[in-house]
Amino acid sequence: MATISLCMIVKNEESCLGKCLDSLKGIVDEMIVVDTGSTDNTIQIAKERGAKVYNFKWTGDFSDARNYSFSLASCDYIYTADADEELDEENRQRFLKLKEDIVELDVDIVQMYYSNQLSFRTVYNFDRELRPKLYKRIRKFRWVDPIHEQVALEPVVCDSDIEIIHKPKENHAGRDLAAFRKAVNDGRKFSRRLLGMYARELFMAGTDDDFIQSKDFFVQATLDNNRSLDEIKEASCVLAHIAVLEKDAESMLKYTLKDAITEMSSEMCYELGDYYYGKRDLDEAIVWYFNAAYECSSILDIKKSMELPRLAIAKCYRELGNEEQAADYEREAADVANME
Repeated sequence: MATISLCMIVKNEESCLGKCLDSLKGIVDEMIVVDTGSTDNTIQIAKERGAKVYNFKWTGDFSDARNYSFSLASCDYIYTADADEELDEENRQRFLKLKEDIVELDVDIVQMYYSNQLSFRTVYNFDRELRPKLYKRIRKFRWVDPIHEQVALEPVVCDSDIEIIHKPKENHAGRDLAAFRKAVNDGRKFSRRLLGMYARELFMAGTDDDFIQSKDFFVQATLDNNRSLDEIKEASCVLAHIAVLEKDAESMLKYTLKDAITEMSSEMCYELGDYYYGKRDLDEAIVWYFNAAYECSSILDIKKSMELPRLAIAKCYRELGNEEQAADYEREAADVANME
């Protein structure tokens, strides 16, 4: 049977850490908790449950803390968890079965289902999806191919039926957006994935000030010849929203056209709806909200193609004195929200 090290990074998680650790008892063989500056009872709760607790001075980079936690592990596999995750009894049993079988499977990474993601408008657009959660601590390299042989560099990944219940107690957007800004100020290179996560976090939870502070970064992204068209479209959606906030028609046109190089996104159509709504051109606003809802697809925030444009159309019709149409769109908005 394989052995498993639990590796966590935490800060002020006294409200949920105990439940998380209790749900993993009997599954993991060691619990490593890296604390980044708790001022509540987090450390005491971890120690009471047998965890080894290490202090780590926060650098503003989650990867630094995560890598440090991995460096302390001693078992065959490393399981990563956040304090607001839990396993119910059914999934505990699935995990125990996996622990018995994994030696024969010879895999590097096991993915598990992450559920309840839409709570608190997180950066994920799906309530349940597979995520890598269990990692082989020491990976063995092997040669492949009978001729022109090479070392296999791609990890062997398998999907499990284990479902982790995510129970966030609060929205961490403020913390995360501050971390994005620090990375920008430090001159860190943003990967394709990270740029999209920054844009998505802004749309799902960012304040007007958060958008304004991101402007220079996303302007540079649209000018970067190494960025893909998808990245430029995502950056343009952010900049279009800023243009609406700043009532900057010239920039609105500029970034709308960048998105329109291919099929326009629901996000961009929604921004155009907001632009014309702000101009009190309600008929034109309805046209663009309609396109967001029915003619285009989301690239960042799924709600911009679902209930939000329908509610915006309802608002416009109500201001135009058409209560019946407004009520119809509000009902439809409620229906599609329940489908997510």
